Amino acid sequence: MRKIQKLAPYLLIGTLLFSGNNAFALATEEKATVENATDIMLQTSEEPIAGINLVLNEVYQNTDNAEKEIVQYLPLETEYDNLAFAQVTNYVNIRSKANENGEILGKLYNNSVATIISHKDGWYQIKSGSVKGYIKAEFLITGEEAEKLANSIGNRVAEVTTTTLKVREKASTDAEVLTLVAQGDDLKIVKELEGWVKVYISQDERGYVSSDYVKVQTVYEEAVSIQEEQERLEEEAAADNQALSTSNNSQVSTNNTSSKSSSSSSTSSGNSASSNSSSSSNTASDNVGSSSLGSKIASYAIQFEGNPYVWGGTSLTNGADCSGFTQSVFAHFGINIPRTSRTQAAGGMRVSLDNLQQGDLIFYTRSGTINHVALYIGNGKVISASSPSTGIRITRYNYRQPYKAVRYINS
Repeated sequence: MRKIQKLAPYLLIGTLLFSGNNAFALATEEKATVENATDIMLQTSEEPIAGINLVLNEVYQNTDNAEKEIVQYLPLETEYDNLAFAQVTNYVNIRSKANENGEILGKLYNNSVATIISHKDGWYQIKSGSVKGYIKAEFLITGEEAEKLANSIGNRVAEVTTTTLKVREKASTDAEVLTLVAQGDDLKIVKELEGWVKVYISQDERGYVSSDYVKVQTVYEEAVSIQEEQERLEEEAAADNQALSTSNNSQVSTNNTSSKSSSSSSTSSGNSASSNSSSSSNTASDNVGSSSLGSKIASYAIQFEGNPYVWGGTSLTNGADCSGFTQSVFAHFGINIPRTSRTQAAGGMRVSLDNLQQGDLIFYTRSGTINHVALYIGNGKVISASSPSTGIRITRYNYRQPYKAVRYINS
């Protein structure tokens, strides 16, 4: 904002033609007062030009307040000025150079956000997530269009910034504590109040948290890099190798105990059962747990077991990646969820890993960042689009250490 005392705004320096006569508008960029505004004259015998008349009329309006400052409001930057959103059928490639021969560095999915760095020759240089590169301008929307879209696709969340946060029944420190939430958790926002934020605890329950202990932000989908996807595939392979090693060790143990006496065998069998049970980080989640819709979602998803994994894909038959698979399964039932695993994790209602139901989504991390999602189908198992070598497969829910679970359907 720039304050200019008693300014006659919009006066122009230049030569104006009117009725065949030269008319000169004299003005100054220095501070001007209403008192000396009469010194700004048109050097002509003709009547003042209409545009100048309008300016002078504005100067002389409200002369009773002539001593007050006239504040000139300049356009202010907004959070959307440098934002762009992909508008494509599925995704657009992010390239290392501003041409179609540039190396593909990552993918920006439809409605995902990017920050514009520069614009040249029909290409934007952008940054989204960990990816910095180039996208053809025709695949992005910016400005007012982007701002309108942002309001409809962003997830408003409150990230907990204290070790343990109390969620209260009312917006008061005297209100009953409904539950406790750990640092780093994202709470979906219902409403923002002065000093408090109303958040979802579950699908049917709401609560209030102090705004002093949360970071309120809008979460958009961001690009996924090839490097991140490669790291995830390595994580999947490592988990598979670990599972195979555990299975082989278990088989050796079983073979060894089978040659012992029946009493020893019984004891060994009991120990083996105990060992298998302890391999689950949460045995309570072995319960089937279901809702009518959740059961239908699980049954529908299972029929695609064995179909291919394709990074960036959303086809249940021809190939999908992990989040493309879960998104397409839910879409079959008219449930719209975000495109990437990170934004899927930020939506829905968080549920405990010991209270899983069919149709819940379980998320996994690498170095603290969510990079994989699977669909819980009951009996401690999930189905997911895992990797090119395994395709869409069913595994134990804890074949990798689960990070969190969310529910998008009613119980």
